[in-house]
Amino acid sequence: MGQDYYAVLELGRNATDADIKKAYRLLALENHPQKCKEPLAQERFRLLAEAYDVLSDPVRRGIYDRFGEEGLKGGIPVGSDGEDAWTAGYVFHNNPDKVFKEFFGGHNPFAEFFTKDGLEVTLPFGGLHGRGVMKQDPPMVWDLHVSLEDLFFGCTKKMKISHRVMNEDGQTSTIRDKILIIDVQPGWKQGTRVTFEKEGDQGPNIIPSDITFVVQEKPHPRFKRTNDDLIYVASIPLGKALIGCTVDVRTLDGRLLSIPINDIVHPTYCKVVPGEGMPLLEDPRRRGDLLIHFNICFPKRLTPDKKVLLRRALLS
Repeated sequence: MGQDYYAVLELGRNATDADIKKAYRLLALENHPQKCKEPLAQERFRLLAEAYDVLSDPVRRGIYDRFGEEGLKGGIPVGSDGEDAWTAGYVFHNNPDKVFKEFFGGHNPFAEFFTKDGLEVTLPFGGLHGRGVMKQDPPMVWDLHVSLEDLFFGCTKKMKISHRVMNEDGQTSTIRDKILIIDVQPGWKQGTRVTFEKEGDQGPNIIPSDITFVVQEKPHPRFKRTNDDLIYVASIPLGKALIGCTVDVRTLDGRLLSIPINDIVHPTYCKVVPGEGMPLLEDPRRRGDLLIHFNICFPKRLTPDKKVLLRRALLS
Protein backbone atom coordinates (compact mmCIF):
# COMPACT_ATOMS: atom_id res chain seq x y z
CA MET A 1 0.00 0.00 0.00
CA GLY A 2 1.40 3.39 -0.99
CA GLN A 3 2.41 5.99 1.56
CA ASP A 4 0.56 9.34 1.44
CA TYR A 5 3.20 11.76 2.68
CA TYR A 6 0.75 14.67 2.74
CA ALA A 7 -1.62 12.71 4.97
CA VAL A 8 1.24 11.87 7.36
CA LEU A 9 1.87 15.61 7.84
CA GLU A 10 -1.91 16.26 7.89
CA LEU A 11 -1.66 18.50 4.82
CA GLY A 12 -3.23 18.78 1.38
CA ARG A 13 -1.32 18.72 -1.91
CA ASN A 14 -1.61 22.49 -2.20
CA ALA A 15 0.47 22.96 0.96
CA THR A 16 3.22 25.60 0.80
CA ASP A 17 6.80 25.15 1.98
CA ALA A 18 5.95 27.11 5.12
CA ASP A 19 2.96 24.80 5.75
CA ILE A 20 5.20 21.73 5.45
CA LYS A 21 7.78 23.13 7.87
CA LYS A 22 5.13 24.20 10.38
CA ALA A 23 3.40 20.82 10.24
CA TYR A 24 6.60 18.86 10.72
CA ARG A 25 7.70 21.07 13.59
CA LEU A 26 4.46 20.62 15.52
CA LEU A 27 3.96 16.91 14.81
CA ALA A 28 7.61 15.94 15.34
CA LEU A 29 7.61 17.64 18.75
CA GLU A 30 4.35 15.98 19.74
CA ASN A 31 5.42 12.51 18.58
CA HIS A 32 9.08 12.57 19.56
CA PRO A 33 9.81 9.34 21.53
CA GLN A 34 11.38 11.35 24.30
CA LYS A 35 8.11 13.22 24.76
CA CYS A 36 5.47 10.69 23.67
CA LYS A 37 5.63 7.28 25.35
CA GLU A 38 2.92 5.59 23.28
CA PRO A 39 3.95 2.26 21.68
CA LEU A 40 3.61 3.54 18.10
CA ALA A 41 5.39 6.84 18.71
CA GLN A 42 8.73 5.67 17.28
CA GLU A 43 7.15 4.52 13.99
CA ARG A 44 5.02 7.68 13.76
CA PHE A 45 8.13 9.78 14.35
CA ARG A 46 9.95 7.90 11.56
CA LEU A 47 7.07 8.38 9.10
CA LEU A 48 6.97 12.11 9.85
CA ALA A 49 10.71 12.35 9.13
CA GLU A 50 10.38 10.51 5.82
CA ALA A 51 7.40 12.63 4.77
CA TYR A 52 9.28 15.84 5.56
CA ASP A 53 12.42 14.55 3.81
CA VAL A 54 10.40 14.05 0.63
CA LEU A 55 8.10 17.06 0.65
CA SER A 56 10.73 19.61 1.74
CA ASP A 57 12.91 18.80 -1.30
CA PRO A 58 11.53 20.42 -4.50
CA VAL A 59 12.84 17.68 -6.80
CA ARG A 60 11.54 14.79 -4.69
CA ARG A 61 8.23 16.51 -4.14
CA GLY A 62 7.83 17.17 -7.87
CA ILE A 63 8.44 13.50 -8.72
CA TYR A 64 6.08 12.37 -5.96
CA ASP A 65 3.31 14.75 -7.04
CA ARG A 66 3.54 13.53 -10.63
CA PHE A 67 4.42 9.85 -10.34
CA GLY A 68 3.48 8.95 -6.78
CA GLU A 69 5.46 6.82 -4.36
CA GLU A 70 6.13 4.17 -7.00
CA GLY A 71 7.85 6.65 -9.30
CA LEU A 72 9.68 8.29 -6.40
CA LYS A 73 11.17 5.06 -5.08
CA GLY A 74 11.38 3.07 -8.33
CA GLY A 75 12.77 5.82 -10.56
CA ILE A 76 11.31 7.55 -13.61
CA PRO A 77 12.45 7.56 -17.27
CA VAL A 78 14.81 10.32 -18.31
CA GLY A 79 14.34 11.70 -21.83
CA SER A 80 14.41 9.20 -24.69
CA ASP A 81 17.86 7.68 -24.30
CA GLY A 82 16.67 4.11 -24.12
CA GLU A 83 15.21 1.77 -21.59
CA ASP A 84 18.14 2.12 -19.18
CA ALA A 85 17.83 5.90 -18.82
CA TRP A 86 16.04 6.03 -15.46
CA THR A 87 16.60 8.15 -12.40
CA ALA A 88 17.83 6.55 -9.22
CA GLY A 89 15.00 5.74 -6.86
CA TYR A 90 14.60 7.55 -3.57
CA VAL A 91 15.59 5.64 -0.45
CA PHE A 92 14.98 7.12 2.98
CA HIS A 93 18.07 6.82 5.17
CA ASN A 94 15.77 5.64 7.98
CA ASN A 95 17.33 7.99 10.52
CA PRO A 96 14.52 10.20 11.85
CA ASP A 97 16.82 11.69 14.49
CA LYS A 98 19.06 13.05 11.71
CA VAL A 99 16.11 14.84 10.07
CA PHE A 100 15.00 16.15 13.47
CA LYS A 101 18.45 17.48 14.37
CA GLU A 102 19.01 19.09 10.98
CA PHE A 103 15.60 20.77 11.18
CA PHE A 104 16.36 22.20 14.62
CA GLY A 105 19.89 23.28 13.68
CA GLY A 106 21.71 20.44 15.42
CA HIS A 107 20.08 21.35 18.74
CA ASN A 108 17.89 18.97 20.69
CA PRO A 109 14.96 21.12 21.88
CA PHE A 110 14.10 18.44 24.46
CA ALA A 111 17.46 18.48 26.24
CA GLU A 112 16.55 21.32 28.57
CA PHE A 113 13.17 19.87 29.47
CA PHE A 114 14.37 16.61 31.02
CA THR A 115 16.51 15.73 34.01
CA LYS A 116 19.44 13.33 33.80
CA ASP A 117 17.04 10.57 34.85
CA GLY A 118 14.75 11.31 31.90
CA LEU A 119 12.01 12.91 34.02
CA GLU A 120 10.18 15.87 32.54
CA VAL A 121 10.54 19.17 34.39
CA THR A 122 7.94 21.90 34.70
CA LEU A 123 8.70 25.08 32.76
CA PRO A 124 7.52 28.58 33.61
CA PHE A 125 7.04 29.46 29.92
CA GLY A 126 4.33 27.04 28.89
CA GLY A 127 6.33 23.85 28.31
CA LEU A 128 7.48 22.87 24.83
CA HIS A 129 5.14 25.36 23.22
CA GLY A 130 6.55 28.29 25.20
CA ARG A 131 9.83 30.12 24.82
CA GLY A 132 11.88 27.65 26.82
CA VAL A 133 15.18 28.55 28.43
CA MET A 134 17.93 30.09 26.32
CA LYS A 135 21.29 28.46 26.90
CA GLN A 136 24.71 28.60 25.32
CA ASP A 137 26.78 25.66 24.14
CA PRO A 138 30.41 25.34 25.31
CA PRO A 139 32.93 27.32 23.22
CA MET A 140 34.48 25.74 20.15
CA VAL A 141 38.28 25.80 20.44
CA TRP A 142 40.66 25.68 17.46
CA ASP A 143 44.45 25.91 17.20
CA LEU A 144 45.96 28.90 15.39
CA HIS A 145 49.43 27.93 14.13
CA VAL A 146 51.66 31.01 13.81
CA SER A 147 55.31 31.32 12.79
CA LEU A 148 57.87 32.99 15.05
CA GLU A 149 58.31 35.73 12.43
CA ASP A 150 54.57 36.51 12.55
CA LEU A 151 54.71 36.69 16.34
CA PHE A 152 57.72 39.00 16.01
CA PHE A 153 56.26 41.45 13.49
CA GLY A 154 52.53 40.87 13.96
CA CYS A 155 50.22 39.87 11.10
CA THR A 156 46.63 39.36 10.05
CA LYS A 157 45.17 35.86 9.85
CA LYS A 158 41.92 35.11 8.01
CA MET A 159 40.19 31.99 9.30
CA LYS A 160 37.31 30.47 7.32
CA ILE A 161 34.61 28.82 9.40
CA SER A 162 31.36 27.07 8.51
CA HIS A 163 28.49 27.59 10.89
CA ARG A 164 24.75 27.03 10.94
CA VAL A 165 22.61 30.16 10.50
CA MET A 166 18.87 30.33 11.14
CA ASN A 167 16.69 31.12 8.14
CA GLU A 168 14.09 33.87 8.11
CA ASP A 169 11.32 31.44 9.05
CA GLY A 170 13.00 31.00 12.46
CA GLN A 171 12.60 27.24 12.25
CA THR A 172 15.11 25.94 9.70
CA SER A 173 18.78 26.68 9.23
CA THR A 174 21.50 26.74 6.58
CA ILE A 175 25.25 26.06 6.67
CA ARG A 176 27.17 29.17 5.63
CA ASP A 177 30.84 30.13 5.45
CA LYS A 178 32.29 33.16 7.19
CA ILE A 179 35.75 34.73 7.41
CA LEU A 180 37.00 35.65 10.89
CA ILE A 181 39.90 38.12 10.95
CA ILE A 182 42.55 37.81 13.68
CA ASP A 183 45.04 40.65 14.18
CA VAL A 184 48.11 38.93 15.63
CA GLN A 185 49.98 41.43 17.80
CA PRO A 186 53.81 41.55 18.08
CA GLY A 187 54.82 39.66 21.20
CA TRP A 188 51.89 37.28 21.43
CA LYS A 189 52.88 34.04 23.13
CA GLN A 190 52.02 30.38 22.89
CA GLY A 191 48.57 29.86 24.38
CA THR A 192 47.21 33.35 23.67
CA ARG A 193 43.45 33.02 23.19
CA VAL A 194 41.30 35.02 20.78
CA THR A 195 37.53 34.66 21.20
CA PHE A 196 34.77 35.55 18.74
CA GLU A 197 31.55 35.72 20.70
CA LYS A 198 28.42 33.92 19.45
CA GLU A 199 29.88 32.83 16.11
CA GLY A 200 28.96 29.17 16.57
CA ASP A 201 25.90 27.33 15.25
CA GLN A 202 22.55 29.03 15.64
CA GLY A 203 19.41 27.16 16.63
CA PRO A 204 16.07 27.56 18.42
CA ASN A 205 16.33 28.22 22.17
CA ILE A 206 20.13 28.37 22.15
CA ILE A 207 22.68 31.14 22.27
CA PRO A 208 25.38 30.46 19.63
CA SER A 209 28.61 29.24 21.17
CA ASP A 210 31.78 31.33 21.17
CA ILE A 211 34.64 30.37 18.87
CA THR A 212 38.10 30.55 20.45
CA PHE A 213 41.45 30.32 18.66
CA VAL A 214 44.53 29.36 20.69
CA VAL A 215 47.95 30.45 19.41
CA GLN A 216 50.31 27.55 18.72
CA GLU A 217 53.88 28.58 17.89
CA LYS A 218 55.38 26.81 14.89
CA PRO A 219 58.89 25.30 15.35
CA HIS A 220 61.67 27.56 14.05
CA PRO A 221 64.88 26.36 12.37
CA ARG A 222 67.17 28.74 14.29
CA PHE A 223 65.51 29.92 17.48
CA LYS A 224 63.62 28.56 20.43
CA ARG A 225 61.49 30.96 22.41
CA THR A 226 61.21 31.14 26.18
CA ASN A 227 58.86 33.92 27.35
CA ASP A 228 60.23 37.08 25.71
CA ASP A 229 63.76 35.72 25.11
CA LEU A 230 65.13 33.87 22.10
CA ILE A 231 67.58 30.99 22.46
CA TYR A 232 70.17 30.32 19.77
CA VAL A 233 72.57 27.37 19.87
CA ALA A 234 75.97 27.95 18.23
CA SER A 235 78.28 25.06 17.40
CA ILE A 236 81.97 25.90 17.84
CA PRO A 237 85.12 23.76 17.98
CA LEU A 238 86.91 23.19 21.28
CA GLY A 239 89.77 25.48 20.28
CA LYS A 240 87.49 28.49 19.78
CA ALA A 241 85.69 27.69 23.02
CA LEU A 242 89.05 28.11 24.79
CA ILE A 243 90.62 31.06 22.96
CA GLY A 244 87.53 33.03 21.88
CA CYS A 245 85.68 33.58 18.61
CA THR A 246 82.90 35.51 16.88
CA VAL A 247 79.41 34.05 16.46
CA ASP A 248 77.22 35.24 13.58
CA VAL A 249 73.46 35.20 14.18
CA ARG A 250 70.84 36.07 11.55
CA THR A 251 67.93 37.77 13.39
CA LEU A 252 64.23 37.38 12.70
CA ASP A 253 64.19 40.78 10.99
CA GLY A 254 67.07 39.83 8.68
CA ARG A 255 70.03 41.57 10.36
CA LEU A 256 73.35 39.78 10.81
CA LEU A 257 74.76 40.10 14.31
CA SER A 258 78.45 39.38 14.88
CA ILE A 259 78.79 38.62 18.57
CA PRO A 260 82.35 38.52 19.99
CA ILE A 261 82.96 35.73 22.52
CA ASN A 262 85.95 36.64 24.67
CA ASP A 263 85.19 34.37 27.62
CA ILE A 264 86.13 30.73 27.91
CA VAL A 265 83.08 28.79 26.80
CA HIS A 266 82.30 25.97 29.23
CA PRO A 267 79.35 23.55 28.85
CA THR A 268 76.91 25.74 30.83
CA TYR A 269 78.12 29.09 29.47
CA CYS A 270 75.50 31.46 28.04
CA LYS A 271 76.15 34.70 26.19
CA VAL A 272 73.38 37.25 26.76
CA VAL A 273 72.75 39.84 24.04
CA PRO A 274 70.32 42.42 25.50
CA GLY A 275 67.39 43.68 23.45
CA GLU A 276 67.57 41.13 20.61
CA GLY A 277 64.70 38.90 21.68
CA MET A 278 60.94 39.09 21.10
CA PRO A 279 58.94 42.33 21.33
CA LEU A 280 57.25 42.91 24.68
CA LEU A 281 53.47 42.79 24.29
CA GLU A 282 52.94 45.76 26.61
CA ASP A 283 55.55 47.84 24.74
CA PRO A 284 56.68 46.43 21.34
CA ARG A 285 59.49 49.00 21.20
CA ARG A 286 61.23 47.01 23.93
CA ARG A 287 62.45 43.47 23.49
CA GLY A 288 63.62 40.52 25.46
CA ASP A 289 67.16 39.16 25.19
CA LEU A 290 68.99 36.83 22.83
CA LEU A 291 70.54 33.93 24.74
CA ILE A 292 73.35 32.15 22.94
CA HIS A 293 74.09 28.64 24.15
CA PHE A 294 76.95 26.58 22.79
CA ASN A 295 77.48 23.15 21.41
CA ILE A 296 81.22 22.49 21.85
CA CYS A 297 82.57 20.17 19.20
CA PHE A 298 85.46 18.05 20.50
CA PRO A 299 88.02 16.62 18.10
CA LYS A 300 87.54 12.95 17.24
CA ARG A 301 91.30 12.23 17.52
CA LEU A 302 94.62 13.95 18.26
CA THR A 303 98.07 13.19 16.93
CA PRO A 304 100.86 12.55 19.44
CA ASP A 305 102.45 15.93 18.63
CA LYS A 306 99.21 17.79 19.31
CA LYS A 307 98.78 15.96 22.58
CA VAL A 308 102.24 17.10 23.64
CA LEU A 309 101.42 20.71 22.77
CA LEU A 310 98.13 20.58 24.62
CA ARG A 311 99.77 19.02 27.66
CA ARG A 312 102.32 21.83 27.76
CA ALA A 313 99.65 24.51 27.27
CA LEU A 314 96.99 23.19 29.61
CA LEU A 315 98.73 21.08 32.24
CA SER A 316 102.01 22.83 32.88
